[in-house]
Amino acid sequence: MWQIMREDLESIAIGAGILGTGGGGNPYLGKLTLLSLLEQGYQVEVIDLDTLADDALVTEVGTMGAPTVGIEKLPHGAEPRWAVEALEGYMGRPLDAILCAEIGGSNSIQPLVAGALTGKPVLDGDSMGRAFPELQMSTHCIAGVSPTPAVLVDEKNNRVLFSAITDPSTLERYARDLCVLMGCTAELAMGVMTGAQVKRSAVRHTLSLARRLGEGVRAARAAKEPMADAVLAVTGGSELFAGKLVDVQRRTVAGFARGELVVEGLGQYRRQWLQVAFQNENLVAWAGDDREQRGRVVCSVPDLICIVESETGEPITTEQLRYGLRVTVLGIPCSDKLRTPAALAVVGPAAFGYPEVHFVPMPKVAGVGIE
Repeated sequence: MWQIMREDLESIAIGAGILGTGGGGNPYLGKLTLLSLLEQGYQVEVIDLDTLADDALVTEVGTMGAPTVGIEKLPHGAEPRWAVEALEGYMGRPLDAILCAEIGGSNSIQPLVAGALTGKPVLDGDSMGRAFPELQMSTHCIAGVSPTPAVLVDEKNNRVLFSAITDPSTLERYARDLCVLMGCTAELAMGVMTGAQVKRSAVRHTLSLARRLGEGVRAARAAKEPMADAVLAVTGGSELFAGKLVDVQRRTVAGFARGELVVEGLGQYRRQWLQVAFQNENLVAWAGDDREQRGRVVCSVPDLICIVESETGEPITTEQLRYGLRVTVLGIPCSDKLRTPAALAVVGPAAFGYPEVHFVPMPKVAGVGIE
């Protein structure tokens, strides 16, 4: 068990922003929300999954919607508490703990806000080991755990309860349409799981990983050491590219930020180009010597394609992409839970509309990175 302190929050915001692979919402906004609560005297405790009783009840909390909207449409702040309370009202009993829906950007901090406002512990893990744009991509859904009951809440405290849905993809479609009607962003508390179910299917220790990752980046800044080395020392993986962002095609469609970016290589990557397609999160990266033609695939989902500012290591989410940024693009191995045939059918390249891309898993180092 450990308690979230201000220094932890600073590090988690950086680390989760990187692990979010461009999505999960702006970590800076989430950090400000929780920082305000900590200054008011609220507390957040993080506990290991193994301390949870098998019959305990848990829900995962996160924000659904387009991250581009989240920049301008600020939340009320109490949405995570409202969502948990709505589920408890339906169940007729309190929930015992809260889990991150994804360890990405602001969505790694929303469950901490829920923990602070409800007094419930937050589990050291999440449901993806990264961020994904659609809820059926949760490791719990892939493992067959029901995503309902679920609650969608907007900033006015309008609540929509899904008591039963035939499958997670159907819930994604229904909830996404309602999310668009709510202004393209809403809080989602999804599923009431037992402790035994969470222990089997959650990706473990990702909050701790985000904290260590942020600490490594902050230490590298202070020592003026290479940012890529600091990130990869904690996560494993490799540097894919470095250069200047020269083009971003981005649009908000059906509750997602979709588009593609182009990076012109600098240094050892001079005269080369990198293209990355994204849907809230970065999906596929192609490198080659022709800006107008996609080159070879250097990384694809479910492995993580993470874009950081080259000098500071600050994560760059898809809504922050803009011309002229000097960026380093990193590839990080995903959780083994996302590499099974069942998982790849839901989170592999073909699931995002790239059937021609064959997923080649990045090598992992034992004891390093995402479990």
